[in-house]
Amino acid sequence: MDIQPLFNFNPGVKVRTRFAPSPTGFLHVGGARTALYSWLYARHNQGEFVLRIEDTDLERSTQAATDAILEAMEWLDMHWEHGPYYQTKRFDRYNQVIDQMLEQGLAYRCYCSKARLETLREQQEQNKEKPRYDRHCLHDDTHQETQPHVVRFKNPTEGSVVFEDAIRGRIEISNQELDDLIIRRTDGSPTYNFCVVVDDWDMGITHVVRGEDHINNTPRQINILKALGAPVPVYAHVSMILGEDGQKLSKRHGAVSVMEYRDDGYLPEALNNYLVRLGWGHGDQEVFSREEMVELFNLTSVSRSASSFNHDKLLWLNHHYIRELPAEKVAGYLAWHMQDQQIDTSNGPSLASVVQMLGERCKTLKEMAVASRYFFEDFSEFEESAVKKHFKAAAIEPLSVVLQKLTALDDWNAQDIHQAIEQTAAELNIGMGKVGMPLRVAVTGSGQSPSLDVTLVGIGRERSLVRIEKALEFIQNKLSA
Repeated sequence: MDIQPLFNFNPGVKVRTRFAPSPTGFLHVGGARTALYSWLYARHNQGEFVLRIEDTDLERSTQAATDAILEAMEWLDMHWEHGPYYQTKRFDRYNQVIDQMLEQGLAYRCYCSKARLETLREQQEQNKEKPRYDRHCLHDDTHQETQPHVVRFKNPTEGSVVFEDAIRGRIEISNQELDDLIIRRTDGSPTYNFCVVVDDWDMGITHVVRGEDHINNTPRQINILKALGAPVPVYAHVSMILGEDGQKLSKRHGAVSVMEYRDDGYLPEALNNYLVRLGWGHGDQEVFSREEMVELFNLTSVSRSASSFNHDKLLWLNHHYIRELPAEKVAGYLAWHMQDQQIDTSNGPSLASVVQMLGERCKTLKEMAVASRYFFEDFSEFEESAVKKHFKAAAIEPLSVVLQKLTALDDWNAQDIHQAIEQTAAELNIGMGKVGMPLRVAVTGSGQSPSLDVTLVGIGRERSLVRIEKALEFIQNKLSA
């Protein structure tokens, strides 16, 4: 019986890549970069992108991790044409292929006990031989198939596995270095390396972009593919990401999970732009639109060397995108942070206006959400340092005069507000700062805000006037205490 691939994908598609995370934890930045490279390569070649959840580790895989991976992929705007496919739902298919391999002599049953395998390994180590199975059961006819056993792939014993890595160039591994891989466990469940092979074949994967930790798996998988008569994909193994101290990136370096960056106020455009440059480049260009990434990306320009994660660079990119993306688009992301900070935005300026007002000074959306609270909510306390510096007796007169002028305005707009502040300073023969700083503290509660005319427009007439009155009362009480 010939073994045939299962799915019937569009044969006209020349490139089909995949991202295949294991749901044993959240999607981390290394996985996100791999997904991005794979996604971009498919898009660059007018191909298709497959999402596959490799959940065969039943003890460690969780639904929460699966949901978090899907949420991260959607947040990063990496959409897939096929999937998500789940390996746990394909066990019948894997076992079908294994049974056919047994029939064709491509695999065999192994009844060896753990004790025998441990003894064999110890002897090989004593003899300074590479530990590998000795094919004791290859021609076994003394056991019944119903007895406990694993199934092993009959790996070639001669020659080498040679493949041209799209990033690293020619890689050659002697078949004598490889073992007869277990492809089905005693409990009947197929193993990771085998599931991956069947999936890549069934799903018509032409290019496998993955981390360098999989290099050792590649020759084993190629041999199984060749035994099945399946096409061998092009492999591209991406180097790891290091922290700024040169050690493997981990939690001690800061956020690792993709969604932690969302929670910390980063835009997906910034994270994608940063990740694409973390091992790939196009001249000296640092900022890439999504369209430019798709147009320019190629695997041959991906570095073989490990990359170092620089949080300052990511923060710079994030600030760039906050300022340069359309305010309405940034506002869409800001809405999540406003909700996360439990800020009711129903009474106040539009979030697009907040982005325009605070974009220059706020480098993250979380910072922007916190900084914009006074636009939507009244505050009960003034910032202590601002009070000490600006709420002195000399502030009473300018605040009183500017309150009168603002109250008299027919139209609450930035130009008229600015003029009222200027007129107050001119009438009292004082600098603009002597009016502006106490006024800023009065309406925002702190000494930091965008230009006052824009700030007061955002806060609104009624709120602004009431806050100035409260500030005057606060200063007078402070002086008489």
